[in-house]
Amino acid sequence: MQSWPSVDIPDLPGSGSQLHLFDTSSKQIVPVGTQPLAKMYVCGITPYDATHIGHANTYVAFDLVNRAWRDAGREVDYVQNVTDIDDPLLERAVATGQDWRAIAERETALFREDMTELRVIPPRHYIGAVESIPAVAGYVMKLQESGEVYAVDDDLYFSVHSDPDFGSVANLSEAEMLDIFGQRGGDPARPGKRDPLDCLVWQSARPDEPAWDTPLGHGRPGWHIECTAIALDYLGEQIDVQGGGSDLSFPHHEMGAVEAQRITGASPFADAYVHSGMVAWQGHKMSKSRGNLVFVSALRHEGVEPMAIRLALLAHHYRSDWTWTVQGLEGAERRLALWRTGTSAAAGPDGQEVLTRVRDYLAQDLRTPEILDAIDEWARAAVDGVGDDSSAPQLIQDLVDALLGVRLEQG
Repeated sequence: MQSWPSVDIPDLPGSGSQLHLFDTSSKQIVPVGTQPLAKMYVCGITPYDATHIGHANTYVAFDLVNRAWRDAGREVDYVQNVTDIDDPLLERAVATGQDWRAIAERETALFREDMTELRVIPPRHYIGAVESIPAVAGYVMKLQESGEVYAVDDDLYFSVHSDPDFGSVANLSEAEMLDIFGQRGGDPARPGKRDPLDCLVWQSARPDEPAWDTPLGHGRPGWHIECTAIALDYLGEQIDVQGGGSDLSFPHHEMGAVEAQRITGASPFADAYVHSGMVAWQGHKMSKSRGNLVFVSALRHEGVEPMAIRLALLAHHYRSDWTWTVQGLEGAERRLALWRTGTSAAAGPDGQEVLTRVRDYLAQDLRTPEILDAIDEWARAAVDGVGDDSSAPQLIQDLVDALLGVRLEQG
C-alpha cells in the first residue's frame, strides 16, 4: 500500500525531553519510547468515507507523538493500516452499486491527500488488510495449534479468555464489554461460541462477498486479527504505543492485545495504549452511521487553509472529547494570522525560552492548549514590538513547524 509524501522537518537547537503519555490500561501518565528506537502502531481508516474531522483529530494527535520522539532524538518506526476489506465497506458498495475495491482505492487516495495537506508525517509502513491476509492465516493457524482458535460452523473464533490479561486494556466489566461488543461489530449472541466475547478471526466465504484462498480455506480475516498480524510482522513482539481513537480501546485494542500475546508469549504487547478523544458535531459524536460528518477535503475545497484546520484540532487536548464548531475554526484562522504576523517581525521576546516551554508541555502528555497560549503570548508581544531577540521569529517559525506541524510560510 502506497503511503503519502514525507514531510520536511526543520532542525531545532538542543533536544526535547522524554515523552510521557496517558496509558488507558494503567490509567496513568507513563514514559513512552524510552529506547533509541520507538515503535508505534496506529489503527487506520476503513476507506468508505474519508477523512472526517474525527479521523484528522486522531492522526494529528499521533503525529505529535512522532514529532516529540524525533525531537528527543528517537528513531521512529511507525506503522498504520488500512482496513480495505470489512463489512461497512461492503455495505457501502451494495448501497451505492459501486465496486468495493473502487471505493477503497478512491477514499484511501483522498485520505493520503488530506494527510499530506495537514502535514502529517507518513508511516514507515502503510499496510492494507488485504495485503496482510497471508500473514493472518499463518498466525491463526498458530493459535489453532495451541487450541486457542475453534470452529463455529465454517468460521474460526479466538478464545479471548485464554489470555489471563484479557480486559486489562480498557478495564471494563464483563457486562460493559458484552454491551459494547454487540454495538461495535461483535456477535455475542451467536450460537456455538464458547464465550460471548470470543472474536472472529476467520470468516468463511459468503455469497456475493470477496474471499481469498488460504490454508484456512476460502474466506477473509476478522477485523482485530488484521491489525495484530500487521503489527507483529512490521514491529515485532512488543511495541511502545498502540494508538487510535478512544472507541477502539474495546473491543479492537483489547482483542488485538491478547491475540498478539498468545501468538508470541510476550506480554504486554504495548507498553502504552494511547487514545484520542471523540469529536462531536450537531450534538453527537461524528459517526459514519449517523452521517454527521465534517470532511477535511470539503473544508479545503471551501478554501479553508489546512494549517487552520490543524490549529483548530490542536486547540483541544488530544484526550478530550469536544465539539467541532465554526467559531472554533474561525478562531484558528485568527491564530494562524497572528502567528504569521508575529514571525514576520524583525525581533521579539526570547525564542529559546518559548522553545523550552513548548518542549516541556509537549513531553507531559501533549498539552497543546498551553503550547498554543505560549505562542500566542510571544506573537502578540512581537507584533507590539516587545523584545530584541532578532533570531526569535525564525526560531518560533521553526518550532511551530517541527513540533506542531504547522507551517507558517506561505506559497
